Amino acid sequence: MSVLITKIKENREKADMKQSELAELVHVRRETIVHLENGRYNPSLKLAMDIASIFNMTVEELFEFQETTDSVPEPPVKNSFEHKMRISSELNPEV
Repeated sequence: MSVLITKIKENREKADMKQSELAELVHVRRETIVHLENGRYNPSLKLAMDIASIFNMTVEELFEFQETTDSVPEPPVKNSFEHKMRISSELNPEV
């Protein structure tokens, strides 16, 4: 599993900028900046580019994907075609 690591907070603090100021510059709510800095929200490409340009950085310098060693299984998708076919064949073995 990949986790998006951001350097928004450290660059914002280096620039002596408040979350609300950055949010205003990129036309989002302050809460969006909070969620980005805490890793609870992945930005759109446009937002990532806008934030990177504020700090005169590339998106790759500001954001980084890191692989985690956590092996948390993903929950099964209940509406997938494979799931429906399996359920169907269990209920009707002639299919």
